[in-house]
Amino acid sequence: MLTLISAALATAYAQLDLGEQVPDFSALDQDQSEWKLSDGMQQNDFLVLYFYPAAFTGGCTKQACSYRDQKSDLEALGAGIVGISGDKAETLKLFAQQHNLNFTLLSDHSGELAHMFGVPQGEGGSIMREIQGRSLNLERGSTIQRWTFVVDKQGKLIYKDSEVDAVNDSQKVLDFIQKSKELI
Repeated sequence: MLTLISAALATAYAQLDLGEQVPDFSALDQDQSEWKLSDGMQQNDFLVLYFYPAAFTGGCTKQACSYRDQKSDLEALGAGIVGISGDKAETLKLFAQQHNLNFTLLSDHSGELAHMFGVPQGEGGSIMREIQGRSLNLERGSTIQRWTFVVDKQGKLIYKDSEVDAVNDSQKVLDFIQKSKELI
């Protein structure tokens, strides 16, 4: 059985600050496979972790598509992308397929990851959407606010944005990583 993080660990890290080590965590991705932060860090110099409220909503779709469109630019700088929401893994798979998303999406159905990063959240909810010719009621365990983080190769938090503009988020992160690489 997959465990995100223990309740004690979530409480201990209720607000990660810049420069702090991000605790290793795991969660289910859109393919219902376990994804671990430590594995993602082995493959990248930087890891963008962006939290968003809900798949298949206006701002969240725009944000995801902008990351999709700028993925090659971010990868050229050694950055991987991970989107995190309170949606179920099954919903995330549909979201990725519908919008040709080319990066990992994680399910934080319980809200434990959002809590660990200090991202405010509210109760879950549901939304009706027409997907692949079917009317589906998509449920999420929590509604997470839109915040973005960047973790460096050593697992330290180097970027934190709590006032994210969905449309411009990926460009802002790209600019930050470019400047960070210039300083190295």
